[in-house]
Amino acid sequence: MNIKGIHHVSAITANAKKNYDFYTNVLGMRLVKKTVNQDDNSMYHLFYADEKGNPGTDLTFFEIPRAGTTYPGTHSISTTSLRVKDDRALDYWKKRFDQFGVEQEPIKELMNRKTLSFRDPEGQRMTLVSDENNEGVAPGVAWDQSPVPQEVGINGLGPVHLTVADAAPTAKVLTDILGFRKVGTVDDRIVFETGEGGTGAEIHIEVNPELPRERPGRGSVHHVAFRVKDESELAEWADKIKHAGFPNSGLVDRFYFKSLYFREPNHILFELATDGPGFTTDEDEKHLGESLALPPFLEHKREDIESKLVPLNTLNH
Repeated sequence: MNIKGIHHVSAITANAKKNYDFYTNVLGMRLVKKTVNQDDNSMYHLFYADEKGNPGTDLTFFEIPRAGTTYPGTHSISTTSLRVKDDRALDYWKKRFDQFGVEQEPIKELMNRKTLSFRDPEGQRMTLVSDENNEGVAPGVAWDQSPVPQEVGINGLGPVHLTVADAAPTAKVLTDILGFRKVGTVDDRIVFETGEGGTGAEIHIEVNPELPRERPGRGSVHHVAFRVKDESELAEWADKIKHAGFPNSGLVDRFYFKSLYFREPNHILFELATDGPGFTTDEDEKHLGESLALPPFLEHKREDIESKLVPLNTLNH
């Protein structure tokens, strides 16, 4: 069994319409699936990714309209990073963020990579990371129909940054159970990698016992998911996690992938998700995300579900 890398990151928005506008029109990501939260059908679940939602490229959002302000702190997934091809792409993005009034920081080097940190309109903490010197898990393919030129477009998820008061319990889960390798401590972060390593396969842990525990809301991250090969392997992971003494969800059918969820000792929610079957299961690749997609077990509720959702824009209902 081998965790291949980051599968997806799921975050919270209080306004799906504004979220859609930012991630598609400003960041130029493709909405590859517009569906609803399977646990609460009244809210959108939006998936932004590369050209067809390849594993390792999905940034997803649950819409919780009444979500309050996030108060950052420990026990959290603090920053999500997005991959771009090279250092030159960051220069493009700095100018684009200026053009759209996006809150950003200067380009700086982190872990021997050029990075550009920014926030979305709800304060979601994000970082663009250059693959200029990357060796490891291959990126996806930036969408060629994006408002952002393909050669500088976002093509995947990069390292996920956790903040904790004590790193030891989380590190033990990553290494002893999930098979991550400790790379070392760089720029005050403890770095772990899995699979082929590289930008798309890293977890960074920052230790800060002085911070309070995070109070999540809009602009916070709900969970991070890791890539496993298939359902058979996921079942083996379920046994391993159970025998390690961690309560877990058991196998959950998310239709586009199979999943398993558990919380590590610092209360951060981890998901293991299969690479397939993927987002073309119920939509043609050319038309991904154009209409509301519902898994078969929710299709009978379509009329009721659609009546409660606000269209994301006038062309994309």
